[in-house]
Amino acid sequence: MSVQVYLDAIGMVGPGANNWTAWQTLLQDASEYQIVPSVVPALNVLPPAERRRTGAGVKLALATGMEALSNAGIDPATMTTVFCSSGGDGDNCHLICEALAGSDRMISPTRFHNSVHNAPSGYWGIAAGAMLPSTSLCAYDGGFAVGLLEAAVQCAIEKRPVLLVVYDTPYPEPLHATRPILDQYSVALLLNPTQSVQSLGALSLQLEDAACTRMTNTALEQVRIGIPAARGLPLLQIVAQARAAHADLEYVNGRSLHAVFTPVQ
Repeated sequence: MSVQVYLDAIGMVGPGANNWTAWQTLLQDASEYQIVPSVVPALNVLPPAERRRTGAGVKLALATGMEALSNAGIDPATMTTVFCSSGGDGDNCHLICEALAGSDRMISPTRFHNSVHNAPSGYWGIAAGAMLPSTSLCAYDGGFAVGLLEAAVQCAIEKRPVLLVVYDTPYPEPLHATRPILDQYSVALLLNPTQSVQSLGALSLQLEDAACTRMTNTALEQVRIGIPAARGLPLLQIVAQARAAHADLEYVNGRSLHAVFTPVQ
């Protein structure tokens, strides 16, 4: 059984570019691509107090989500959302572990409330004034595919647009040695149950037992395998090149998500 939705807009930050327009150019012709450290855009959608408390993961998630909706001309307050990350805020996790390993073992309230996996969803609600449902997921290396399938199913069943935001940030040492993540990365996809004037193309999704699609460019493949959220790069390259094609994306339990993209005519 497959599910079909339409892809209306994208937001993206990662090694080499900090918005979808720049990434689209890179992915259309990857011959000149080089891995350059990610730069997270300034986040001005939160009140100053909340802005000071947020970590890199929240900033990434909100930046790409807002970019996607801005590209589509959509009010963020009207969106159902799905957030997905393989591990949440790595810096915050490290600092909590440091505190627990210390003598007083006291954790600040700010550290604690930023440690929960749905922290970006909460900050999104504050920034956007959003009151619609939000789902937060964690699926290790299969997060992009799991998040995409969850968002697409919600979109198709509820008959309303859904914003998917997938993000990852590196852990500091010594956690980084056990769970290495190459760099900060986030991508946001705006899905629509029906074709709109903004639609880039149709997405058809179903689970399969197939090998994952790899990037032909060596540097982009390093990003794909080095950052869990970047497992969707093969699909994003197809979208950037506006061609009808498919990509098999890493799911869970050895399965893949077969994603077929058909550009609008």
